[in-house]
Amino acid sequence: MTHPFLDLPPLSAERFAAIEDRVARLLDTRQDVLVTQGEALLPLEGAIRAAAGPGTVALNVITGPYGQTFGHWLRDSGATVHDLAVPFHTAVTAGQIRDAFDEHPEIDFVSLVHAEAATGNTNPVAAIGEVVRERGALFYLDAVASVGAEPVLPDAWGVDLCVIGAQKALGGPAGVSAISVSERAWARMAANPGAPRRSYLSLLDWKERWLDAGRKALPHAPAQLEMLALEACLERVESAGLETVTARHRGAALATRAGAVALGGGLEPYVHEAGDAAPVATTLRVPSGVAASELVARALADDPALPLAAGGGALAREMIRVNHYGPDATPEAVRACLAALGRALEERGLTVDPAAARDAVAEAWR
Repeated sequence: MTHPFLDLPPLSAERFAAIEDRVARLLDTRQDVLVTQGEALLPLEGAIRAAAGPGTVALNVITGPYGQTFGHWLRDSGATVHDLAVPFHTAVTAGQIRDAFDEHPEIDFVSLVHAEAATGNTNPVAAIGEVVRERGALFYLDAVASVGAEPVLPDAWGVDLCVIGAQKALGGPAGVSAISVSERAWARMAANPGAPRRSYLSLLDWKERWLDAGRKALPHAPAQLEMLALEACLERVESAGLETVTARHRGAALATRAGAVALGGGLEPYVHEAGDAAPVATTLRVPSGVAASELVARALADDPALPLAAGGGALAREMIRVNHYGPDATPEAVRACLAALGRALEERGLTVDPAAARDAVAEAWR
């Protein structure tokens, strides 16, 4: 008995390369693009360990949990690290990046998360990239959550290492990711004796065995289902138009923020300024005396498929995340999430206005 997901012909090198080319078009980049065979943590860690070492002086920007993780990897690689941490309810500014360079002019590597889905903020990469480019540092960007929800333009922004994933706004699986690499990033890796080699983390191995060899023969068997799913995601974005897809995510974010404020019950946007809020997910602060994790659990009891989650770690008590990305970047998903949260708040004796929330969602979406 045949099965469409099991009885597949081998994925050719030509098709693998064609998928990489589609990723490059999505990012509007002329840099080398590698599709990596694993969740985005693979290229995120691989790029840091390849490009950073004992001689590296890194500015690590922390606007959420992933920035904290990058600092651990940088230090583990032997780099000297200067952390720039800002409150999770805001975004970092280009001025703060400039001040960090003024204080530590020896900085030659900058790591940044574009959009932190976990905290709901997004950072002004274009303006930050101008500062990094002026100072000649290598620029590493985690665009896993932002790609598809807002513009991601490595070449225009001067990003040397840009990692994306399929599982958020692209609406695909978590098991495949990609990275664009500039020529000077490759040179930094080649000069680093500590860069991973003969390792699943090794970007240099892929460069030598795949890119430099003309992309004629794959170094190992690809993750076929994930590659086909990534191809389908790219086809869907191309068919709809990237501007249409990003506009849909922007509409979902605006509608969620407006609807939550109109709903009442003590819910407030976690990210204070709307301009700092990520289009991929909206975070909400719960009222005093209410645990976010309990509120989410009650909201999900009636509909477990709603894209709702409590914040991670210590944020589980105070933050709710509405994950309006991919197929959930719709007014229907936003309305359903707010309605479920309204019912959960009402059960706790708090006053809510579901009709006002519905009206606010409709108006903001328009």
